[in-house]
Amino acid sequence: MVRGKTTTANAILNNPEYKKTRGTINFEGEDITNLKTDEIARKGIFMSFQLPEEIPGITVSNFLRTAKNNITGKPVKIFEFKEELKKYIEELNINPKTIDRSLNVGFSGGEKKKNEILQMLVLNPKLAILDETDSGLDVDAIKTVSKGIRMFKNENNAVLIITHNTKILHDLDVDYVHVLVNGKVVKTATQDLAREIEENGYTEYKK
Repeated sequence: MVRGKTTTANAILNNPEYKKTRGTINFEGEDITNLKTDEIARKGIFMSFQLPEEIPGITVSNFLRTAKNNITGKPVKIFEFKEELKKYIEELNINPKTIDRSLNVGFSGGEKKKNEILQMLVLNPKLAILDETDSGLDVDAIKTVSKGIRMFKNENNAVLIITHNTKILHDLDVDYVHVLVNGKVVKTATQDLAREIEENGYTEYKK
């Protein structure tokens, strides 16, 4: 995808820093264009960030438990929550001590991105928008992120991966690849398009 990716994602989540001037955003048959970001999240839309924020004083565990409470509207059962968290931490090869640290504070780039995938798995949204989750990651970390996406994806949800680098797609069974230029989708095809871009780049789409 080229230019307009992150803007599109932020528009969907109604980030107040972005102003929508026309058009509508529909999700599951409902117009969510003017809903607040937290309301959109409760509808089942999740977004991971290219540069995750650091939040001192709030541990990863407390953040996840509070977020899950707010999303589901139901009290989280502590024992079940801890068991779920333990399972995902092991699958994503995350240091268990990480969940008792302040959210993203002092985390490496790889730890931050793994934590975003952990949030996705715990919150279990209907639509997950991953904004350059693979940015700056080494090969092993990309494989871990891809594993988390495979763990999450099923017939009842969807994942939108925003990326410049097609490496993250190598271990995924992708339904569609879209090329976005200046806010417009200029090409849509199967995963073969990603392989074509990997070989030839984006030059022909930037004309």
